[in-house]
Amino acid sequence: MNTENIKKIVENVEGWFSEREGELVYNFAKNCRGEGVIVEIGSWKGKSTIWLGKGSKDGNKIQIYAIDPHTGSSEHQQENKKIWTFEEFKENIKNAKVDDVIVPLIKTSEDAAKNFDKPIEFIFIDGAHEYEFVKLDFDLWFPKVVNGGIIAFHDTIFWSGPRKVVRDLVYKSKFFKNVGFVDSITFAQKVKQNSLKDRIKNRYVLLLKNLYEFASNLYEFTGKLHLPKPLKVIVKKIIKILIDRLQAKLFRISTLRQNRCYPSVFFDNVTNRN
Repeated sequence: MNTENIKKIVENVEGWFSEREGELVYNFAKNCRGEGVIVEIGSWKGKSTIWLGKGSKDGNKIQIYAIDPHTGSSEHQQENKKIWTFEEFKENIKNAKVDDVIVPLIKTSEDAAKNFDKPIEFIFIDGAHEYEFVKLDFDLWFPKVVNGGIIAFHDTIFWSGPRKVVRDLVYKSKFFKNVGFVDSITFAQKVKQNSLKDRIKNRYVLLLKNLYEFASNLYEFTGKLHLPKPLKVIVKKIIKILIDRLQAKLFRISTLRQNRCYPSVFFDNVTNRN
């Protein structure tokens, strides 16, 4: 399926997921070979699930386990808000015609992991964003991912929990290669032991990611400064150019890393974009 069609399908599905992020998880799901299943931690109302489902159906139709208690985020629970998203989730995946490859598990990540004994080829983690919960997701699910499989985390920029977990346990780890970053997703390929060259490449992407986040924060901060308007416009324009160049650089590198995860595949629907 052309990804332009998927964009139209998910357009009215509530969620925080960019088109580039959608294309990324679509490609990973599409190119799973059947060495394990696909797992999603945190489905909300199904926006990312639909991208995964469409990728799976355009590939080897690998089963996707969508794990979410459907009671909202920890922020919702702290505010004592009663949230129940499962009915809307179910309707969205049915309307998108991906319900035949989706297995919803209405559980927390921790509860689902207890009896989950299937090998995982691709896992997308987008659950609770507090550090202790993101770290727990990693500790629970990383051992279940096959060597050569893909792990991806959402919101690894601006959110301190996911950002710290991927910095310490992915970018600086000896168990990952082909680390990449697209919009807010950090992804990596699991290996028994990476090489020195792999570790240098991973740290280089981390450096670019940190610079991108710093420049983005600086752009927001500059907007709040009491500067003469012409000066503020010039400064923000310079910072925006830097942000765009860093983002483009990260995207090019990350596309190459995707191709190295699946050497027989060329992600041309992604590489043709800036």
